[in-house]
Amino acid sequence: MKSISRFLAIVLVAFLGITQLSAAEPIKVVEYTNTVNPNDPAHLSNGIIVAGKAGSVRAFSTLNLTSSSIMACASCADFYKQTLGDNINVYLMVVPSAAAYYTPNVAKSWTRSPADVLNTLYSSIKSDVKIVDVYSALAPHAKENIFLRTDHHWAPLGGYYAAKEFARVAGVPFKDLSNYDAVTVPNYVGSMYNYSKDPAVKSSPEKFVYHKPRNISYTTTYINIRLGSGNVPVGENRPVQGEYFMHIPGDGAYCTFMGGDNKITQVRTSVGNGRRLLIVKDSFGNTVPGYLFYSFDEIHVVDFRYFTRNLKTYIQSNNITDVIIECNISFACSPKPMASYKRLLTK
Repeated sequence: MKSISRFLAIVLVAFLGITQLSAAEPIKVVEYTNTVNPNDPAHLSNGIIVAGKAGSVRAFSTLNLTSSSIMACASCADFYKQTLGDNINVYLMVVPSAAAYYTPNVAKSWTRSPADVLNTLYSSIKSDVKIVDVYSALAPHAKENIFLRTDHHWAPLGGYYAAKEFARVAGVPFKDLSNYDAVTVPNYVGSMYNYSKDPAVKSSPEKFVYHKPRNISYTTTYINIRLGSGNVPVGENRPVQGEYFMHIPGDGAYCTFMGGDNKITQVRTSVGNGRRLLIVKDSFGNTVPGYLFYSFDEIHVVDFRYFTRNLKTYIQSNNITDVIIECNISFACSPKPMASYKRLLTK
């Protein structure tokens, strides 16, 4: 395929009289300037930044990122593309944290912006990996509820904007939120209270809002992965059909999507375009698949921490056409998780 493409390029150059074909410019990330809460008070509680006033505080982790540490992610993305070959589209989706958008001026020295680290990552990828620039896609929407105030995860709305950017890069159909029904879970307090132990977080509950697609038929099949001591996978159950959106009230609302992480999930839709997507993810990736039911015939979801099969064999057996490597930016800057992502292809 590469030789044919090269031949066509040469013919195009000769026909049009072009002297040189230039390579695509790498994505350049522009650092976001906080316009949402720049003047909020903030303090550290157990290493967690707690910004704002009681009743509406926003709690998030600091980021200790280096340009050298991101190279493991670049190596991982290149390895996926080299292993899977030209016939499978490979995408990299690195999810920033709330610190990227909501760090008040008083707390700027406590954390680092991911912009220059992401620029290093994107410019270091050597293969034909397609970048889904979530950082830039979210920036225009920072005043919306794209991150949860009381949890380390982003909000479902953040996943929506990431899915929209991915659909643009992948060239697949995408429908806006007018095609979804919003479902609200009130009085949500997420993981940041347990991490920070700060009473201001506990007294600042929020609404957890997710979206269910309308007028699209789909079925969801799960293979539950049994976990032993230390959450180590010890086996798989037989496939069963179930609900994709599991309405879970209270503090467990983030498990609304697929009921959690230790599953192999397959969603079959009525789209009919021949595209089959696999998302290899951490928990941030849970919010993304539900916004792509209008975009793919099938969506497969596996978590890098619990999937025990050979991923290349799984991709071939299920005729996957597109693969997303999704990871949060802390994992992207950590060699150990990135090595785990790579090992999935060689088990």
